[in-house]
Amino acid sequence: MLELNKWFFVQLANFLLLLVVLNIILFRPMLRLFQEREEHTTGFLNDAKAMDKEKDEVFSKIDSKLADARDRAKAIFEEFSTEGIETQKLAVDSAKNEAIEINRKSKEEIEMATDKARAALKADIENFSNKIVEKLVGK
Repeated sequence: MLELNKWFFVQLANFLLLLVVLNIILFRPMLRLFQEREEHTTGFLNDAKAMDKEKDEVFSKIDSKLADARDRAKAIFEEFSTEGIETQKLAVDSAKNEAIEINRKSKEEIEMATDKARAALKADIENFSNKIVEKLVGK
């Protein structure tokens, strides 16, 4: 059974005093540390969320700039491609015209050479005919 004597009250007072001292020395500082830890954790989480949001904004800006750069590059490529095709057409037309002119000059040279050859052959034929006639007629 429980006896209520002086030692009971001494132990009760000792227990209450220990509870008050532990509360001041141990429990309040630990609760304060837990509170500060919670605040720091919450602050770091909020900072991380803000950084994540900022990262997403930066990535979206980078993506939009990349899309713009791709569009500009595509436009420049198409412009240069069109310009290249036009230059190619001009070069081909110039080469065709040059080839036609060379072909025409070659034909003229061939005709002139043919005419000279015919004239030379006519002269040779006349010489040969005269020689044949002279030999046949006998000199």
